[in-house]
Amino acid sequence: MDYRLFGRTGLLVSPLCLGTMNFGGPTSAEDSATMIHRAIEAGINFIDTADVYSGGESERIVGQTLKDLGQRQRIFLATKGYNRMGEGPNETGASRYHILKACEDSLRRLQTDHIDLYQLHRPPPANIPQDETLRALEDLVRSGKVIYIGSSTFPAWMLMEGLAISERYGWARYVSEQPPYNLLDRRAENERIPLCMKYGLAVLPWSPLAMGVLAGRYNQPDETPAGSRRENWNNPLFNERITSRGITIGREVAKIAVERGLTPSQMALLWTKDQPGITAPIIGPRTLQHLEDALPVLEMSLNEADRPLFDAMVHPGNAVADFHNSNDWMKARITDPPEKID
Repeated sequence: MDYRLFGRTGLLVSPLCLGTMNFGGPTSAEDSATMIHRAIEAGINFIDTADVYSGGESERIVGQTLKDLGQRQRIFLATKGYNRMGEGPNETGASRYHILKACEDSLRRLQTDHIDLYQLHRPPPANIPQDETLRALEDLVRSGKVIYIGSSTFPAWMLMEGLAISERYGWARYVSEQPPYNLLDRRAENERIPLCMKYGLAVLPWSPLAMGVLAGRYNQPDETPAGSRRENWNNPLFNERITSRGITIGREVAKIAVERGLTPSQMALLWTKDQPGITAPIIGPRTLQHLEDALPVLEMSLNEADRPLFDAMVHPGNAVADFHNSNDWMKARITDPPEKID
């Protein structure tokens, strides 16, 4: 496969990243370890987790599996901090206090002396100046506990502000952004992806299959298929992302996929992987079968002649489902039922 540059770092990563949100939740530790082994065997050298996934269990499984396999040094290991990890008032957020503690806890669960990419899981709230957070991240880098820092689901203005603060003080700068990005929600194309391309940040889309909608998992917006993310996580935010328009587009993607000898999920993942500026979509398999379905995409390339087919379904920069609803800064309109967004 062709490994891709991770922004301007010079690091090479596989064009798909193994995401581990399901590990320790609907996916057992044993099955999770099997998938990690299989992903590495297939050439994936990039694994992403977070402290909040299954209350830290995902990190523990990843850390133990890499130790058992003796593969830690071959893997670009990413995790995230920010979300609530306890009942206390300071066990969440982007304060220096929480970030330093959260990183230490992740290091312990991952059984490693350093984290290759430590990401802020969500933007700091308005009452926390970014220099508070960035100074803490800078100290983690200087201590050798973190190699690179990144962001997730940041608005473009805040990402740019962070880069400016780092430039001003000579601190570690964000090297990546992890936005929600798939055919149903293309709003990252308006500002964040162009910003990342301009300043050399890697782009790591989460939910490239639109929570399974683009894999044909849903026939109706109120349906709850067995084993689906909606069933496994019972999160109201997830329910809002399943729209009738998204399901209709999923059917159109499936038709194109069949014509090209692919599964719907492979077609949707390939589209995301080969969009301009994208480094590595984060796949989130629940089963080994899901992983095996994704692995062939590592060595596929999107046919340039197919791009207009997808653009006709969802115009570039627009959305028909809201995958930004885990934050409150994205206000753009979503259309459902179908209509063109101007």
